[in-house]
Amino acid sequence: MPIGRFLCGIAALIWDPVTDKYLLLRRAASKDFGARAWECPTGRVDQGESFTAALHREVREEIGAQIQIEFIIATTHFYRGPEQPENELNGVIFGCSLASSTPVSFGDEHSEMRWATAEEAYALLPESHWLQDVIRRAENLRRLLPQELRDQFRHKGLEI
Repeated sequence: MPIGRFLCGIAALIWDPVTDKYLLLRRAASKDFGARAWECPTGRVDQGESFTAALHREVREEIGAQIQIEFIIATTHFYRGPEQPENELNGVIFGCSLASSTPVSFGDEHSEMRWATAEEAYALLPESHWLQDVIRRAENLRRLLPQELRDQFRHKGLEI
């Protein structure tokens, strides 16, 4: 969704509280940006769509699952390709969990899927990879955010 000249995007870092693992997806070799790179479900916000609606839509499209938003991890600004205005995006990164025990699968956008602990993800990802910092923030938020506030996010949602 354009904001002035910016496009907006979302990312869903999905954590399984039972196994204490994060869902990592490897982008397909055929992708025009970030081919073969590890990521979590990501996507653009369509015109007239809220960040949370885009989050739920993209997760359904990419892994066929329903999620529960736990908290906002960060906002982000980046270029999807060369640093040109048409490649500039602002985004929101959400910490999520699966809302049901529905099996997770992936389609043409990704070539591999892996559940990894934080330590396994740090070892798998290149040192400067953006997901390293996102996982560290999620680990700290889960540890430090009071349960009462986490419950409010889960039940009330994050939109105002």
